[in-house]
Amino acid sequence: MFGEILTYIYSGTLHVSLDKVQPLYQAADLLQLDYVRDTCSGYMAMNVNHSNCVDLYKFADVFSVDSVLKCCLQWIDRNFAEVASSETFCSLSVNQLTEIISHDELDVKEETTVWEAVVRWVQHCREDRLHQLPSILPHIRYNLLTSDDTAAIMEHPLVREEPGSSEVIRNVVQRGASNMKPRFGTGAEEMALFFETSPNNMQGINPRLGKFFRCSFSEIPPIVSATVTSDNDIYVLAEESEVQMSLLFYNQMKAVWERKSLVKKLPRPPTDEHLLAVDGNLYYLACHWNHPLQSQTITLMKHDWNTKEWHDCSPLKDDISRMEPSVSNGCLYLLSTEELHCYSPKKDCWFMAASPTFLIDEFWTSIALGTEIFCSDIDFTSVSVYDTEADRWQQLPVWENPEAENRDYSTYFFVLENQLHVYLDTEELEYRQVHLYDRCEGVWREIDVTLADDLVWTCTPIVARVYLPGVQDRCANT
Repeated sequence: MFGEILTYIYSGTLHVSLDKVQPLYQAADLLQLDYVRDTCSGYMAMNVNHSNCVDLYKFADVFSVDSVLKCCLQWIDRNFAEVASSETFCSLSVNQLTEIISHDELDVKEETTVWEAVVRWVQHCREDRLHQLPSILPHIRYNLLTSDDTAAIMEHPLVREEPGSSEVIRNVVQRGASNMKPRFGTGAEEMALFFETSPNNMQGINPRLGKFFRCSFSEIPPIVSATVTSDNDIYVLAEESEVQMSLLFYNQMKAVWERKSLVKKLPRPPTDEHLLAVDGNLYYLACHWNHPLQSQTITLMKHDWNTKEWHDCSPLKDDISRMEPSVSNGCLYLLSTEELHCYSPKKDCWFMAASPTFLIDEFWTSIALGTEIFCSDIDFTSVSVYDTEADRWQQLPVWENPEAENRDYSTYFFVLENQLHVYLDTEELEYRQVHLYDRCEGVWREIDVTLADDLVWTCTPIVARVYLPGVQDRCANT
C-alpha cells in the first residue's frame, strides 16, 4: 500500500479498487493524507453492495468513517433479510448486531425475521455468544409479534438454556412497547403520491387497500418536481428564490425534509422542469420553449452525490417539439409526436429511437412499466406504448365513455403495484376518476378511490412505499 501512496505523492495519480481500498485508507489515515482518505471513503460509500456491506460496515465502525457507515447501514436496513442470511452477518460483534436490529428503518414485514437473524448469529458460535442473548433480546419488538410468536420464542432452546433470557422477555412485554414503533417494512405500503404547491401538500392513495392520506409541508418552499429512486428515496426540487432551488430528501421515519444540495436556476427561465431518477442518480431536466418556432431546447444536469454539485450532461444538439420525459431500462427518453430521443447515462450521449407511427396532437403523460413506456394525450383519446427493447410503437384501446366528450379531462399515468393506472382530473370534482388497465382484456376499468376535493396537482404523480405511521403523525400535527 505504501507503494500506492508513493505513486500518488510523486505523480498525483491514485488507483483505487475494492480489494485495495481498505488497506489504502488505513495507510492514508496513518500518514494523515486527507485527499487519499477522502477518495477512499467516497469510493467505499459508492460501492456498497450485498457481498461487501457487512465487511465495509465493520471497517467503517472501527475507523469511524461516518459516510461509509451510513451507506452500509442503509443497505443493511433495506435488505435485512438477505443480509442476515449471509455468512458475513454472523461475523458482527454483539454491539454491531444490536445497533442494526434496534433500527426503525429495517425493511422487514415480520418481526420474526429479526428474531431468526439473532438465532443464526448466536448459533454460529454458541458457546461464546449464548451468554450475550439477554442483552440482545430487549431489541426485539414484541409488540409487533403475535402472542403465539412470543410464546414460541419463550420456548426456544436458546432462551430456555440461558438463565435470565425468559425473564428479560417477560419484563420487556410487561413494560409495554410505547417507544417501539413499527419497523419501516411493517408500516410501509405502496402509494401513488400527488403533490400540490402553494401551499405544499402531498396526498397518497392506494385504491386496492382503501388507504388515503393528505399532509401539509408548509416549512419548505414551493415544490417544482418530485421523483423516487430505485431505493425508494423520495426527492423534490423546491424553488427557494428566483435564482436557486433546493434538492430535498424526505426522511420517512422522521417525517421531515432534509436539504441535500442547491440547484442554480438557469439564466433563461425554463417552461418545464423535471427531477428524474435514473439508475441511482438524479437528473435535472429543463425545457425552454422557443417562439415562434414551436420547439424546445433541452438542458440536462446530473447530481454528484460526493460533491453535492450539478454537472452538465452531453447536450441534445437539436431542438424538439413539446416532449414528455420518461425513464426506462436505465435510459432517459424524450417522447414527442414527431421523434424519440434517448439519453444513455453510461455513455453520456443521445441517440434517436423509433418515431411514433401514428398521428397525435401531443404526449401529455407517460410512465414506464418494465421495459415499456405508456403514453397518452391530455384528454385520454389516444393511448400508445413504446417497447424500449424492440424499438417499436403500438396503439392501445382508450376509455370509451360518451359523456367524457363533454368534460375537460387532464390525464396522468402512474404504475401502482405493478399495474398501469390513469387518473382523470377535471374541474367537475364529481367526475374525477381513476382507472386500471386490464391488459388481458384490453380494457380500462374504473376503480373506487378517495380523492381530496380541493387539491390541484402541480407535479407528475410518483409511486413509492410510504411509511404510513410517519405521515399519519405528520397529518395529525398539520
